[in-house]
Amino acid sequence: MEGSHAELEASFHPQRRKAALVLLSVTLVWGATFIWMKQALNALEVEIETFGTFSVVAYLVALRFLIAMVLVAVFFPKAQAGLKSLQVWRGGAILGGLMLVGFVSQMIALNEINPSTSAFLTSLYVVMTALLTLRMSEHPPRRTLYWGVFMATLGAGFIEGPPHLTWGWGEVMTVACALFFALHIIYTQKLTTALDPLEITLSSFIVVGVGSLCLAVLSSNQAPGMMLDVVQREGVLLPVVLLGFGGSFFCLVALNLFQRHMHPVQAAIIYAFEPVWATIFALGLGLVSWTWWIPFGGCVLLVGNILVEVTSPSEAPHTMSQSVE
Repeated sequence: MEGSHAELEASFHPQRRKAALVLLSVTLVWGATFIWMKQALNALEVEIETFGTFSVVAYLVALRFLIAMVLVAVFFPKAQAGLKSLQVWRGGAILGGLMLVGFVSQMIALNEINPSTSAFLTSLYVVMTALLTLRMSEHPPRRTLYWGVFMATLGAGFIEGPPHLTWGWGEVMTVACALFFALHIIYTQKLTTALDPLEITLSSFIVVGVGSLCLAVLSSNQAPGMMLDVVQREGVLLPVVLLGFGGSFFCLVALNLFQRHMHPVQAAIIYAFEPVWATIFALGLGLVSWTWWIPFGGCVLLVGNILVEVTSPSEAPHTMSQSVE
């Protein structure tokens, strides 16, 4: 019995290591999404003033996920088989609903705050994931994971120095979106373990794309004009395509395929690298200035991830699945 368990651990450990590297690449792209979203919103100042922030943002989210939906259907045609399954649609509704609320609220708030503040507040999903997992799990995470949570939050929070927060509605809404992203992390691990990851990815993209499109139409009495103006506005299409291809298609397909091989809190700690990349990209574009807080925050995050990685036993997927049920 001990021999078979050891063999299982030995075979799964490289898989978890691969998953960690893939999820790290996801954070790299996600860091760029803060820049792309801000670029699109800056280009649409006239439309936001004319049609309202909510309608314009909902339409941008719809475009982003409809692009990703088409890409999944084209590159993974077998995923379309899941559209006949009620279970897949239920799972897609849960993940899609959480993403819909999270992304819409994040982009609305981003119109009021800078990308680095948004990235930091969004990274609070690391703490929230740990707290939710502790509450929902019969098998709480190990103590080293909580040290990783602490270091990830500290590193993300001080990547540009001590956070300067005014706690306006933009900050509050971003914290709320972090809660939905934390729930998304937990339910992604649970649902992609039980269902086909690509099938549930496609159904969730449909839910987000169609749902946000409905929100855009219902929230504006000038929806056709708004949609036409948005796609014709210079400086919008490229960021939206990048968000659809990179931020949604690549990142969420990779997340749904690989996160199930890790504990949700482990994954959340890796995702905390997102504001590090966002700051690096903003630095390269001249949106922020260099300070020694940048390497400090990045190093603390890195040490936290290394601590979790070297002290983590190799856990089988079914064991981690039970931990969030």
